[in-house]
Amino acid sequence: MSGSLVVLALLMGAVTYPSRAIPLFVPWIDRLPPAALAYLQLVGPACLSALVAVNTFLAPAPDGGVQPHVGVEWLAVAVSTGIVWRSKNLLPGVAAAVVIVAALRASGLA
Repeated sequence: MSGSLVVLALLMGAVTYPSRAIPLFVPWIDRLPPAALAYLQLVGPACLSALVAVNTFLAPAPDGGVQPHVGVEWLAVAVSTGIVWRSKNLLPGVAAAVVIVAALRASGLA
């Protein structure tokens, strides 16, 4: 992993974390309109979903562009979606997806 990717990850965290932390630091957050509360609650999952979609369905092409990609990530996303839908909790779904992809890559099946 290059240093620029670490910097990018830190920048992404610096941009998305405050929107998730606002309810912890603003005592009058419950008086916001329901649409604003829904927006603040869904910003983090929406950003995560966008990153998952791009990294699941697209891969770097030899010519420097991108190309469609089908791989084990599709299975991981499907399992993760099912777990999140059933448990209403994002963490077990993400953990399951990471374990699936890591195990398949380590076994050489991916």
